[in-house]
Amino acid sequence: MERHYSDADLQAFLAALSTPVRQPGEVLRQLVEQGLDRLPYPAGGATLQRWRGLAKVAAADLSLCKLYEGHTDALAIIAEVQADYAMPADSTWGMWAAEPPQAKVQINARTSAKDVRLDGLKAWCSGAKEISHALLTCWDEEGQQQLVAVALQQPGIDVTDRGWHAVGMAATKSVEVRFDQARGHLIGPPGSYLKRPGFWQGGGGIGACWFGAAQALGEALRAHCHKRDEPHARAHLGALDTALSGAADSLRAGAAWIDAHPYADAERLVRRLRSQCEFAAAQAIEHVGRALGAAPYCRDEKFAQLLADLPVYVRQSHAERDLAAQGERVADEPEGSWML
Repeated sequence: MERHYSDADLQAFLAALSTPVRQPGEVLRQLVEQGLDRLPYPAGGATLQRWRGLAKVAAADLSLCKLYEGHTDALAIIAEVQADYAMPADSTWGMWAAEPPQAKVQINARTSAKDVRLDGLKAWCSGAKEISHALLTCWDEEGQQQLVAVALQQPGIDVTDRGWHAVGMAATKSVEVRFDQARGHLIGPPGSYLKRPGFWQGGGGIGACWFGAAQALGEALRAHCHKRDEPHARAHLGALDTALSGAADSLRAGAAWIDAHPYADAERLVRRLRSQCEFAAAQAIEHVGRALGAAPYCRDEKFAQLLADLPVYVRQSHAERDLAAQGERVADEPEGSWML
């Protein structure tokens, strides 16, 4: 029987979870088995529903969200660049695109038009010990970037214990993976990972994850202020309401624009909304901590885990480098572009 995604079913699944999630890969498998990974694809008319799903998972548990976002991103990319690829039933996916100078994977042989052999090291491989497949960026013989689908349970793949010593987001186990003549399957044409419209459309989903975690912290502050008449706490709540409301408005408007312009370049829009969501996350950490004091950090396991995880997850942003790229585009806009 074909499985269909619904917001209500995802919400019910998350409400029944014991959090923090210690084995996010196992929970991801359960989500896949129930069809709750089948989010609408970006720019397909329901981008906001997709982002809402990501935000819901982030509000429940950020390590789970990291694996869920990577899995759903891989599904969307494959659908965009090679819709005829047959994904194995109930497979769980990572999307591994980080390429620091010391860790790149090369295609060193082709066994057919689409089947290749891989060598090299991949860093920041979230969920590598727990998922079944990965979609990763590699480099071919001509120096072109390629997307390659890889089954992780095969000879020639060594999921190491290196490269991950985090306290926040520890459960994602984002370790280094070494490839030695490992088999892979090419997905899409060369350069398709960065050149497709979905690159920036999908990037907006990361902002939705940051926002989902920030609003979960905000709900803790809201509940506190509902029970107690503390003027300072309510001032913090007012400040956080301003940040969260602005980010939410940006996500709603951004999703509508993407759906209305599915083939347009969404870089400027997504850079802005990600910056707003990152700001909201920073405001949530600051205002909730100052308003609630030490007790929830020390006595509420879910709250403490979220506060440890969120600063690490938000560092998927490149901080001033992202802001500088945003500013470069803004500098070339005509005077008055901010005017209502």
